[in-house]
Amino acid sequence: MESIFKHCPNCTSTHIEFPNNVRFLCHDCGFTYFHNIAAAVAVVFRHQDKILFTVRNMEPDKGKLDLPGGFIDPEETAQEAACREVKEEMGMIIKPEQLRFITTFPNNYLYKNVPYRTMDIFFECKLAEEQVHIVAPDEIKALEWFKLQEIPEEKIGFVSVRTVIQQLKNLPYENSRTIQRSLLRPSQL
Repeated sequence: MESIFKHCPNCTSTHIEFPNNVRFLCHDCGFTYFHNIAAAVAVVFRHQDKILFTVRNMEPDKGKLDLPGGFIDPEETAQEAACREVKEEMGMIIKPEQLRFITTFPNNYLYKNVPYRTMDIFFECKLAEEQVHIVAPDEIKALEWFKLQEIPEEKIGFVSVRTVIQQLKNLPYENSRTIQRSLLRPSQL
C-alpha cells in the first residue's frame, strides 16, 4: 500500500516512515501521527423477509449496493449516528431503542486516494412498511428491497456489508434474535 504522505506535515522532511498507513513518524522533527480506525454504522432495515439497500451515488463504490449509514461524528454514540444518517439520507426518523445490535466488521474505505480503515457497526431495525424515499440524492441513487436469499452479493460494494449479508443468509429469520452471537469473522468460523 502506497503511503498517503510524501513529506512531514510539520517540517516538510522526506525522512519519514508510515508502515501500513497506521503510524506516521518523521525522523527529523519527531512528528508522530496515528491514522486510527474510523467508526461507521450501517442499518439492516427489514420488512417481513426483505432487506433495504441503497445504491451509492458517490465514490467509493458508486453504483454498488450498500446499507443506509455512515461515519460516526465526534461526541455521538453509534446508535445516535445511525439515527442521524438515516434521517439525512432517507428523511426517516428512528429512535436508538428501535435499533438492535447485530455485529461489527472491519472494512477498507478508499476515499480520494486516502485509505481509511473502518470498524463498521451493524444494527437491525424492523419497518412496518416498505415505503421509503431518498432525501440525499447526491449520496443515494436508488433504494431497493431484496428478499434475503435473493440479494445479489456480487453487487454489494463493501466487503464488510457483503460478509454480514452472507452470514445473515445462513441464519433462519426466526432466529434473528441471536444474530450477534452467531455472526463471526471468517477466521473465527
